[in-house]
Amino acid sequence: MSSRSRARKRTRARSRTRKKDPIFVDGHRPRPMYVDYKDLDLLKKMINRQGRIVGRRKSGCTAASQHAVTAAVKRARFMALLPYVGE
Repeated sequence: MSSRSRARKRTRARSRTRKKDPIFVDGHRPRPMYVDYKDLDLLKKMINRQGRIVGRRKSGCTAASQHAVTAAVKRARFMALLPYVGE
């Protein structure tokens, strides 16, 4: 098989804008990183329909804020504010 017969893959320059971390408050990161487990509006954005925690790549969180979100979601589940399983 020669190199001409193979289909070439086109490389396209992508201009990707950085996702804004949803945990940032007024443009700055809270220190120490803490997400309130009673903030259900924020936590519902961080779980999908099945009740699973959305990963960092999809949510746009940094590692520190993702750890804080995970701890808050687990705490809210234990306190029966969020379901363990979704629909």
